[in-house]
Amino acid sequence: MKRHLIVFAKRPRQGRVKSRLARDIGPVAAWGFYRQQLARLLRRLGRDPRWVCWLALSPDPAVRDRGWPKGLRRIGQGQGDLGRRMIRALGQRPPGPAVLIGSDIPDIDGSHIAAAFERLRRHEAVLGPSGDGGYWLIGFRRTRRLPALDGVRWSTAQALSDTRARIGTDIGYAAILEDIDTGADLARWKAGRKAP
Repeated sequence: MKRHLIVFAKRPRQGRVKSRLARDIGPVAAWGFYRQQLARLLRRLGRDPRWVCWLALSPDPAVRDRGWPKGLRRIGQGQGDLGRRMIRALGQRPPGPAVLIGSDIPDIDGSHIAAAFERLRRHEAVLGPSGDGGYWLIGFRRTRRLPALDGVRWSTAQALSDTRARIGTDIGYAAILEDIDTGADLARWKAGRKAP
């Protein structure tokens, strides 16, 4: 069975991406960051032979846009809140373990994804925590029915703990990585890169 990596992304249009970041640094800068970050992430992970990469796009018509990297499978995210869209994308892939990530994790590389799949050899689920109480990765071995993520308080410090409660036991954990949602996140990440 193949491994499946799903990258959740939005059509990169100015004023439509990274709204919390845009409030802090402006819509043009936030749009530029998002475009660069998404392109970098897809270069790093999109053609890795260790997994099949799926680009799950919002809005759904974005799957037909030109300019996406060739060879990547594209699917629409569909309707519903973030939890419903993630579980749908994870559950509808062909057989095999599947992990899902966002497109705003600057320090991610193939070793992080490989380690997450390794956790799924011993656990039914895997989560990649971020420092703000959320998470950058969720994945399942998919040998059981996937849990509903109803009631998760998205974009809050409780997102990880709420998700853990919905999944239950048998969770492995990937490395802690930061996703960039706000100007403070971006400043902290930039400062960390300059540290000795």
